[in-house]
Amino acid sequence: MAARTPAKGDNLRHQALALEKAIRRIVRANDVQSRAVAKQCGLTSAQLVICRGIHELGEVTTTALSAYADLSAATVVTVLDNLEMRGLIERYRSLADRRIVHTRLTETGRTIMAKAPRPLGEAALKRLKALDADARRGLVASAAHVADLLERDVPEQAAPPAGQPLAPARSAR
Repeated sequence: MAARTPAKGDNLRHQALALEKAIRRIVRANDVQSRAVAKQCGLTSAQLVICRGIHELGEVTTTALSAYADLSAATVVTVLDNLEMRGLIERYRSLADRRIVHTRLTETGRTIMAKAPRPLGEAALKRLKALDADARRGLVASAAHVADLLERDVPEQAAPPAGQPLAPARSAR
């Protein structure tokens, strides 16, 4: 019996399965690294990224942090609320425009950031550094491309059509 040559669809199916497997491995590795970071410095990955953004950008607005971390402004505000409750950051209104709120690290926040690990992890950074510059650029471009492919499938806002209520009306009992 002759070996079966894969049809065009089989090749795509196998490639899609291989991509899904690679993404699961990345997610699992990220979860393990996130737990290690939290154990080491007491911050979640999102908190660490936000604190690093404040550390690198200085006194900063939520909008700038949102762009830095590639997180929604609502998520950034939630993270900032938690960090403020823990005394790691402080927020204050601009003297020039009271509508603008700035964020800065407290002394406690700066102390934690001085000791905090990189979110990616030292081992991964060491392996990344071992790659030549072209390979690093290609890897970053490919990862960004995968993220773009995945994000296109996620609806921006699951809003009902105009004129329809957000939730079904409850029946009166």
